[in-house]
Amino acid sequence: MVSTRALLKRLTTSAVLATASVAAFAPPAAAASADAGIWRPPLESRWQYQLEGNPRHKATGGIDVDICVKPQSGGACVRPTVFDIDLYVDGDVAGDNSTVNTAAVKAIHARGAKAVCYVDAGSIEDYRPDYKQFADWHKRNGGSLLGKPFSEDFPDERWANINNDRGQRDFLLKMMEARVAKCAQAGFDGVEFDVVNAHEEGRAVTGWNISAATQLTYNRALAAIAHKHGLAAALKNNLSQAAELEPYFDFAVNESCFSYDECGELKPFVKAGKPVFHVEYGLSPASFCRKAVAASFNSIKKAADLSLKDRPYQPCR
Repeated sequence: MVSTRALLKRLTTSAVLATASVAAFAPPAAAASADAGIWRPPLESRWQYQLEGNPRHKATGGIDVDICVKPQSGGACVRPTVFDIDLYVDGDVAGDNSTVNTAAVKAIHARGAKAVCYVDAGSIEDYRPDYKQFADWHKRNGGSLLGKPFSEDFPDERWANINNDRGQRDFLLKMMEARVAKCAQAGFDGVEFDVVNAHEEGRAVTGWNISAATQLTYNRALAAIAHKHGLAAALKNNLSQAAELEPYFDFAVNESCFSYDECGELKPFVKAGKPVFHVEYGLSPASFCRKAVAASFNSIKKAADLSLKDRPYQPCR
């Protein structure tokens, strides 16, 4: 749920469909043996969530790769070992919306940390360099792809229709694979797939009737695409299906589960030894950090206005 936060190659369709089929029906254990070389973050891994660039850090793609902040638990400042950043450099830093952020990835790796590539997989943002392809497909296919605006806060993105009655899902997976390929080419270690919970929101919010089964099919296909390109896969939110999707994903990214009293849904990831990278916006660190540490979450506090700049930033431990 971001823009470059100014407010905040392409493979054949048949190849993508084959990937989706493997993801949906192959046993997770078999899939794991095929991608054993993929990075898997340790259960306890400090992270930073910065999707908005800072022009003061132009040499490193707008990302403050040297950030060091005292945790809520006290003591000396600590540094992130995982940076979750956008595939592209913020337009306010790059001067365009199409510069892949290889500079940040190289700088992050030089400091011994890992880089996760943010990709919006469930809504279509109109400022992305590939947006015209989505808009053109939508027009050619009876207006069957782009739904309602994501929210009042994010009117520049629209919910995608992941059904496949007109080939929408096939097209989306082809486009997501092209994006993931760019993440891999830029040297990222993992990918975060955002907005993959349309089934929870319903037609009144999204404009589409998305079933739970359809969401599972789509999300499993996304995880398989990440693994195909040698990247770890992160499940973003979608707490109602966390237990079913955990075997296919390598870690979870969550926003505000303490605010909504739903963090227990993420226990399957922790139980499987997979980290939960968690962020709260409206709560104070004192109100959630102790519970987060007890749950073995990697939790941070970011700005209450939902912006994701380098600061404010406070890890719990």
